[in-house]
Amino acid sequence: MFRIVLGALICFGCSLPAAARVEPYPPSFRNMEVKTDGAVIHVRIGGNGPAVLMLHGFGDTGDMWQPLAVAIMHDHTVVAPDLRGMGLSSHPDAGYDKKTEARDMAQVLDHLKIGAVALVSHDIGNMVGYAFAAQYPDRVTRWVAIDAPLPGIGDIWQQQLSNPKTWHFNFHGPDEERLVAGRERIFLDRFWDELSANPAAIDEQTREHYAKLYARPHAMHDAFEQFVAFPQDGIDNRALLAKGKLVMPILAVGAEKSYGTAMADDLRQVATDVTSAVITNSGHWIMEEQPAQTVTVVQTFIDKP
Repeated sequence: MFRIVLGALICFGCSLPAAARVEPYPPSFRNMEVKTDGAVIHVRIGGNGPAVLMLHGFGDTGDMWQPLAVAIMHDHTVVAPDLRGMGLSSHPDAGYDKKTEARDMAQVLDHLKIGAVALVSHDIGNMVGYAFAAQYPDRVTRWVAIDAPLPGIGDIWQQQLSNPKTWHFNFHGPDEERLVAGRERIFLDRFWDELSANPAAIDEQTREHYAKLYARPHAMHDAFEQFVAFPQDGIDNRALLAKGKLVMPILAVGAEKSYGTAMADDLRQVATDVTSAVITNSGHWIMEEQPAQTVTVVQTFIDKP
């Protein structure tokens, strides 16, 4: 498969700023609370046309996708949920393994009477995305997976387990929560500062927006539970892979200062049709650091016939 050369793309997102602040979704979008087995999922929905399901990760919520939603809403129905335990979704005591969270997404789509979707995901959203695509392959027409590997799959994941920058994988428990309580902004600043190419690209308004959401009752505990589930996610992923690789077209997007082309190497372990793209001058937080470039890459791929 070929690597997308960004300069050759038509710049659908050129009207966007080089870096983004958190903006509200357009007034035509609706906010819904959808009950699933064990959770209530907060969902933003709007637009018209073939559906696109957008899954966020840690440090963000479904708010991160606003620039992409605005760009594609005239030709696509946008579904942007908050994962269970995050953002404005409910905080159940269990269910943070990614297979369960994928079932949340299937039930959200059932409620909305949406069958198949194009899938776009980032960070932990990739892990939920793989569990969704593997369990419900007929419901995913194509998938954009952005800058995070899959638990339990191959050398890239094993390298992350010993990477000093991923110490947070094992940072959880009552004492850890006490350390972070009231200091959510400090904790999150570490991720935005160390995992970005340019920390200044993640502005004060963006940082305050997400810090307030992660300071809500139970929010940080449940965010930690996403990491607690990684060993089980690895077991589940290997079992899903044993049933066969994904066959839908996949765009594996890595940030130049983060996973880069290794994203495609990771996804090729679980899928047969993988294209690589790299977001230049960006660290992990691609929608905050390089929204215009990211929107162009994603929109070009999901609009392919």
